[in-house]
Amino acid sequence: MSVCAVILAAGEGTQLRPLTLRKPKSLCPVGNITLLDRSLARLADYGLRGPRQIAVNACHLADQVVAAVAGRAYLSVESPPPLGTSGGVAKLRDWIAGRGVLVCNADGYLADNASPGNASVDVCSADLISGWDGRTVRLLVAPATPDRAGEFGNPRRWRFAGMSLLPWETVRDLPRTASGLVSTVWRPAEANGLLELVPYHGRYIDCGTPADYLAANLLAAKLAADGDGNLVHPTATVQGRVQRSVVGASAIVHGDLTGSVVWSNGYVETGEHLCDAIRAAPDVTVRTRD
Repeated sequence: MSVCAVILAAGEGTQLRPLTLRKPKSLCPVGNITLLDRSLARLADYGLRGPRQIAVNACHLADQVVAAVAGRAYLSVESPPPLGTSGGVAKLRDWIAGRGVLVCNADGYLADNASPGNASVDVCSADLISGWDGRTVRLLVAPATPDRAGEFGNPRRWRFAGMSLLPWETVRDLPRTASGLVSTVWRPAEANGLLELVPYHGRYIDCGTPADYLAANLLAAKLAADGDGNLVHPTATVQGRVQRSVVGASAIVHGDLTGSVVWSNGYVETGEHLCDAIRAAPDVTVRTRD
């Protein structure tokens, strides 16, 4: 069964504002690597590369996504508002052209049971493609947690972990209207006994809120090669005290950081202490705790 991939990167990321007023969610960095680049790295691990095998959809701040893709994938640009997870796949029907589709949410951070030194790329070890019969819908799922209720299984002890594999027969009939895969594909497949759950036993974080986005960055920092809990880009200037934090390219940190993220070209002035915060720009700071 021939398989292609679609990275969903069109959403407005409203829960991640004001960060997503500057960048689309797919281009927000986790551990100084954009979520889009992490998705492309995961697909490369499956042997999927280039515009014949990978498509990326875009809508919110689409020009930034187009520039970031730079020929590495086929582009599907939607007119606002975005078509949703199902409509976005349906719009690519002619490009998919009879293949199965591995659909990846660009906002998912997957970190295998890694050790320090493996923070640069997150690779999904669970194999969604191997042994697939081309008929079932497969979902990558992570165990439910006290703060994240289960969505699938009987009992419902699993939650979606950002990737699904769809047969062509399902994609072929999707409406090209704003809709979600939950209602158009996953629930019908579950009702008909055609839903397969593939457990992912690493750490999955949906970077949909500032708190979860910060958590993903701090996990990347924990796995950083230097082992001190920080992930500092070589071009950054750091003079203050930095603990469990991520500092982007060309950022300047004169103050102190604790459990925080400073984006590329960010600035933290002398005497300032950022704690549990994201500094996206001099005038954009998101604090995840009061």
